[in-house]
Amino acid sequence: YMSQSSQGVLAASLNDAWSTLAAIAIRVGGDPGYPGLEGPQATPEARAPKILIVLETPGWAIASEQARAAFEGAKTRLAQAGVKLMTRRERPEIDAFEHMLMRALPLTRLINAWESLWPLNTYADRDASKLSAVMRERAIEGRQLKIGDYRSALAERASIRAAFASLAQIGEACVTLSAPGPAPLGLTSTGDPSFAIAASVLGAPALSLPMLQDSGLPLGLQVLGFDGADADVFAIGASVQGM
Repeated sequence: YMSQSSQGVLAASLNDAWSTLAAIAIRVGGDPGYPGLEGPQATPEARAPKILIVLETPGWAIASEQARAAFEGAKTRLAQAGVKLMTRRERPEIDAFEHMLMRALPLTRLINAWESLWPLNTYADRDASKLSAVMRERAIEGRQLKIGDYRSALAERASIRAAFASLAQIGEACVTLSAPGPAPLGLTSTGDPSFAIAASVLGAPALSLPMLQDSGLPLGLQVLGFDGADADVFAIGASVQGM
C-alpha cells in the first residue's frame, strides 16, 4: 500500500535472485502501478560497464572507517578492471544530486507516515498493544501531518527522481555501500538505512553484492540502476562481482 514499498530476495547467487524475482513478478504481480521485475525470464548475462557513478549518499558521513576503506578498495579494483568512475567531484550534476539525497531519510519517513495512517489507525483501534514501538511512533507522526505536507513531499521526491534519471546520460549505473557497517547484534534492529533508503526514494532497482567486509563480517557493495533497468543492474552486477 505504500508508494515506496521495496520487495527483494535474499539469494545465494544472482541467478537464484533473478529466477525468484521473475517467478514472483509472473505469478504475483507488483504494487499498484508497478509491474515488477523488468527483463527476460532468463538471468541476464554479465556485461562489463564502461562508466559507473560513485555515490556517497547520506550514509557516507556515518560509515565506519573499515567500511570506507573496503569501498575504496572496491573502487580501486573497478578502476583497474577498466571501469571509469565518475564522482561528485568530476560532475556538478552528481554533486547536485548528492545534495538532494541528503533529504532522503526524512522525506521517506514523512511519506511512509502519511501512507501508513489509515492501516495503522485501524490496527490501533482494534488493539494498539499489538503494534511495535516503531509503528506506534509512525502513527503519531502521521496524525501530525496535513495533506499539504504529503503533496509537498511527493513533489520533492519527483524532483529527486528526475535528477537521478538525468544521470543516466553520465553513467550506466551507480555504486555505493549497502550499509554504513556490519549488521548489528540482536533482533531489535536491522541497522541504519541511510545507504539503502536511496533506492526506495528513487523507486530504482538495486543489488547488494556480498563483496566487502567490515570487522570480519560481510558488507555489501550496492549497485543502483535506473528506472526499468533491472536487467542492466543484474548484468552489471554480475560483472562487478567478478572484478
